[in-house]
Amino acid sequence: MSYQALYRVWRPQKFSDVVGQSHITRTLQNAIFQNKFSHAYLFSGPRGTGKTSAAKIFAKAVNCQSTPVREPCGECDACIGIQNGSISDIIEIDAASNNGVEQIRDIRDKVKYAPSSVAYKVYIIDEVHMLSIGAFNALLKTLEEPPQHVIFILATTEPHKIPLTIISRCQRFDFKRITHPFLISRMKEILGQEELEVTDEALHAIALAAEGGMRDALSLLDQAISYSDQKVELEDVLMITGSVSQGKLTELIDALYRQDTKSALNLVDLFIQEGKDPVRLVYDLIYFLRDLLLYQSASDFDDLLERAIVDQAFIDLQEEVSAEWIQRAITELNQCQQEMKWTNTPKVFIEITMLKLTEAQAEDRVSKQEVKQILQLSEKLDKLEKELHEVKNNKVPTNASAPKATQKRSSPTKNKYRIPYERIRQVLGEAEKKYLQAIQAKWAIFLQSLKQQSAPAYAVLQDARPSAASEDKLVISFKYDIHCSLALDHQQMIEALLLEVFGKNMHYIPIPEDNWLELRQDYIEKQRQQTKDENEESQEKDQEDPIVAEARKLVGDDLLEIHE
Repeated sequence: MSYQALYRVWRPQKFSDVVGQSHITRTLQNAIFQNKFSHAYLFSGPRGTGKTSAAKIFAKAVNCQSTPVREPCGECDACIGIQNGSISDIIEIDAASNNGVEQIRDIRDKVKYAPSSVAYKVYIIDEVHMLSIGAFNALLKTLEEPPQHVIFILATTEPHKIPLTIISRCQRFDFKRITHPFLISRMKEILGQEELEVTDEALHAIALAAEGGMRDALSLLDQAISYSDQKVELEDVLMITGSVSQGKLTELIDALYRQDTKSALNLVDLFIQEGKDPVRLVYDLIYFLRDLLLYQSASDFDDLLERAIVDQAFIDLQEEVSAEWIQRAITELNQCQQEMKWTNTPKVFIEITMLKLTEAQAEDRVSKQEVKQILQLSEKLDKLEKELHEVKNNKVPTNASAPKATQKRSSPTKNKYRIPYERIRQVLGEAEKKYLQAIQAKWAIFLQSLKQQSAPAYAVLQDARPSAASEDKLVISFKYDIHCSLALDHQQMIEALLLEVFGKNMHYIPIPEDNWLELRQDYIEKQRQQTKDENEESQEKDQEDPIVAEARKLVGDDLLEIHE
């Protein structure tokens, strides 16, 4: 007999052989054993997950001569006949090539005839979403009320293309992608029966490349066995699938994070020259980075890792690379993956993405360093202010060196930011709520643009907030005095960006937050007092003697003298 592919030889013969779909096989087994199965089923899910195999096993189980059973016996005439295809009452139809109205009408005409060899006639329609609209319409009535001896099983990889009127007439079962442990376990079981030797790393690579499909996994295993001499190694599988080894992926990510652009581009060029699939390379990078991120979150997530094997190099890499950089890298690689779908030069897009990642890492490091320096300066300034406050309150012990120490500590106040109170009061006098609301509405956009243009300026302004605004002036409150001084260092660029974002020239005045609150409260109190004085003066005028008021009208205030 000629050689048969592994996925054909080891096609499931019982429900227990269908890997990773226990939520479906258990339901079907109970329905058959209790004789409560439906007249129509819809099996949907990714390719190679056991849809048509489960359909054939179902056909054997309902027609098994030992019924009711949870598993077909595989020994009676009905089971053997259905398995080898000699029983004509089990009809498999490929809807991709038989999608016309005529074929469905032929089924509709034949369903009324009783089965000749078994108890139930079973129609298995594969890729049912390929049927035409006319064919679906022809199937509707028969699917809803078929004869008692007929069962329909529809299988599809794209259930969203099936009319809802068809779906509503079926019991739907969604087959899910088979997880790596199930794929590897099943392959080991088959290899034990076939007496073949494959390394665990090679099986892991096959399971990853199969993307949850058992048929694809067995096809790749078959191909790897043919390619290798005796024992199937990881390199054999990588050569067949076009994937890159974990060691090389680790080396590439380490080079990107260290901003070693030359090494990263050389590695990409080497992969392409070795015949690696560019699309597969990006796919592997995304999943490897995803595994790094999960392992950083919790090291007991080993079962959730899909691409990575936890070794010492992997542990060292996850300790070095930051989570923020991993997230940015995944986003850039995902964008690269989308762009590669529409190009004939995928290598160019991969190289551009490598450059983006190294540049982003450089900017990130500079930004973090500057923010760290600013925070250190702020902490030192706070400490000096506290010490100065203690000196003023005579909390420092007096000794011979006390005046000298006091003089030393108070010196930083010379460089302290001087608050332009009069200018800010002038802005408050001209301020209106609508101007401040307009600034606040676009403040986030302004900060994002500032971050792209200057990381140091963004680090200074990220915790500041607009507090008052007139038509052409803006008061910004800061947490620390030093931030006010640093903000003025970037004045020209910030005011240019204010013009770009808000569409008008605006001058800004920085003020520490504590001083702003005091100034604002003082201004509000003065405004209230002024309003109160005006009201009292108005009331006094209203209460004036009518004779005096008439005299004031006749001669005016200058000539009028009032005597009691």
